[in-house]
Amino acid sequence: MSANPDPKAKGKQRSVWSLVVMSVLMFGFAFALVPLYDVFCDITGINGKTSDTASVSSERVDKSREVTVEFVAYINPGVRWTFEPEVKTLVVNPGQTHTINYEARNLTALETIGQAVPSVSPGTGAKYFNKIECFCFNHQPLAGGETAKLPLVFYVDPELPDDINTLTLAYTLYNAKPAETAKTQ
Repeated sequence: MSANPDPKAKGKQRSVWSLVVMSVLMFGFAFALVPLYDVFCDITGINGKTSDTASVSSERVDKSREVTVEFVAYINPGVRWTFEPEVKTLVVNPGQTHTINYEARNLTALETIGQAVPSVSPGTGAKYFNKIECFCFNHQPLAGGETAKLPLVFYVDPELPDDINTLTLAYTLYNAKPAETAKTQ
């Protein structure tokens, strides 16, 4: 008898190692996908992400132009809050500062911490929508049954391209901490 290993066993071992290497590569790709997507969105200006830092008020107002701003609110499944803007649309002059409020109410008996994530449509208009003050910059803790007015102070940059006449600002509300964490605090 020879000391050569069984060719079938060698093939199985090679297959197992190939699967392990592919699994590690797939995990690495999935892990890198979010930062790569963010870089892609920054370069192309798509996805409607707004800045997560406060802007300074515009000094120039374009009174010759009007832009309609629509306000929308979504609640991530599992978040037991009501969350909606006090106004659905607002016609603004680019450069003019406006304040609106969103109203949030915790429908549970426990304190819950929410986080609103904004997006603007069309995506190319996102960099022209400037937030001076926004509840989305911070977590929003609400006691059980508590209601809060959440202010948004914003302006539309006068450099907004002429072909964009409507901007839609949508917030999605998420639980900032899982329910188990909120119960222990």
